[in-house]
Amino acid sequence: MNKGYIPRISAKSDNNGIIGHFDTENLEVARHFENFITVNFFGTDGGIFYHPYKASVEMKVHTLKIPKINLDNYSGNFISCALKPTLKGFNYGSQLSSSKLKSLNFKINLPQKDNQINFDFIDKFMANVENERLTKIKEYLVKNNLNDTTLTSDEKNALDSLNSIDFKSFKVIDIFDIKNAGNILSKSIVENSGKIPYLCAGSSNNSVSTYISYDSNYLDMGNCIFIGGKTFVVTYQKENFFSNDSHNLTLRLKTDEQKNKLCQLFLATCIKSSLGHKYSWGDSISSTKIKKNSIFLPAKNNQPDYDFMKNFLSAIDKLTVKKLIVYLERKSGSDS
Repeated sequence: MNKGYIPRISAKSDNNGIIGHFDTENLEVARHFENFITVNFFGTDGGIFYHPYKASVEMKVHTLKIPKINLDNYSGNFISCALKPTLKGFNYGSQLSSSKLKSLNFKINLPQKDNQINFDFIDKFMANVENERLTKIKEYLVKNNLNDTTLTSDEKNALDSLNSIDFKSFKVIDIFDIKNAGNILSKSIVENSGKIPYLCAGSSNNSVSTYISYDSNYLDMGNCIFIGGKTFVVTYQKENFFSNDSHNLTLRLKTDEQKNKLCQLFLATCIKSSLGHKYSWGDSISSTKIKKNSIFLPAKNNQPDYDFMKNFLSAIDKLTVKKLIVYLERKSGSDS
């Protein structure tokens, strides 16, 4: 299938389920929809997303539309969120099939007026939520001195040298200390009972399932890279956390001076890119396997170039914030 412009919706739980953009318009077997909601076979845990654009959909993804109603960004996203409390509890062993979706009499709570969905209320509510979030973002940028998006010379050089920098292979055990994470079963915890992140192997919300209070003897120290053992989801964890499965792994840099957020975010991406093709649900990662693996990292003098990693991601941060500021200014202008 050639690359193209039509989004392809898969069972991914991030990036709105989009796995890529392809030329599927003339394929008879491709299922195309527009202005619709998707629910994948994991239900809430897999992803529920609104798509205002035309997209093709994989087989493990269900599509929802309201007859004679054209959703917009406000109503589409509101209804997607309203579905999440209902479509919970599905997994590989108990998937949300299309027959279950149709026959299990799921119910969704929505605002009503005259026995109809109150879309006027939804629009006003979502507009207020959006304005509140935009205000908080502006305040956050000012409070954390993020309004300065001017790149330093080191950051510019990092961006300019991306295509020419050497990437070399390094053994994972030469870079990290590797351990299995703790193991607290979901049936043993009380959701939202505390302030410590409870991590699972999901890719959404940085693998945080909920926040709990639990026996500190099971606590894993933060400032590390976390790998979901059965899914190979790779994240950076700043805070101390609890883990739902001892198959999950923690990777800690051997060099303390490089244990900063930017370097570890870069390293997490390199781990995913170097090893993601090797592991799947049926052939999952383990501490024994990863110790035999190597990953590709930017190198200088045959050593990992941590300065490049830090400066490159710092530049990306600033460019992203710059785009956000432009968006906020445009939204403010359109509302005035």
